[in-house]
Amino acid sequence: MTGEPLVIGLTGGIGSGKSEVARAFATLGADVADADEAARAVSARGSPGFAAVVAAFGPGAVGADGELDRAWLRRHVFADAEARARLESMLHPLIHAFLDQALAAWRGPYGLLSVPLLLERGGLLPRVARVLVVDCPEEEQVRRVAGRSGLAPAEVRAVMATQLPRAARLARADDVIDNSGAMAEIAPQVARLDAKYRELATQRPGTTRASA
Repeated sequence: MTGEPLVIGLTGGIGSGKSEVARAFATLGADVADADEAARAVSARGSPGFAAVVAAFGPGAVGADGELDRAWLRRHVFADAEARARLESMLHPLIHAFLDQALAAWRGPYGLLSVPLLLERGGLLPRVARVLVVDCPEEEQVRRVAGRSGLAPAEVRAVMATQLPRAARLARADDVIDNSGAMAEIAPQVARLDAKYRELATQRPGTTRASA
């Protein structure tokens, strides 16, 4: 894979601030591919992914706007492992193919592959060279998510319980951004890692965990 951009896997718990970190890297010229955006694209109205989901889960999966009702789907599959596995089997191959196309279009020395469940699911891990975890205390995660979504703290903690515990996530990180403080504290951390990744890309272009 010599000559290909270095792929950094960006992840973190719900409410940790992954989107803000990704935007900060993009401001410095880094390419970014986002798994959530890919999921929306491959299941948009009229797509094969949309048709497959509606065929499997029925008209309740469609919202008033004609698009998939993602909140309904999350509630439907949250406590049903079989339903979740069925949904993932339909969409994950499409998401992976979409992201592979995005990565192939990168032109910079490195880029970020943002995947909320990168470590939990593992399907995209072979595509990344390093894992960058955005971290903050669990109490801060709950406060942020409850504030922006209206979910009760117990509901937020139920979502968090489906993700790796904070300590386990940090133990698997190659790099960490501390997002426990003010937003302004992100930029200097991102600048340091941007310089580091550009240097690593020069030293080991395109190395991935699959080939390391």
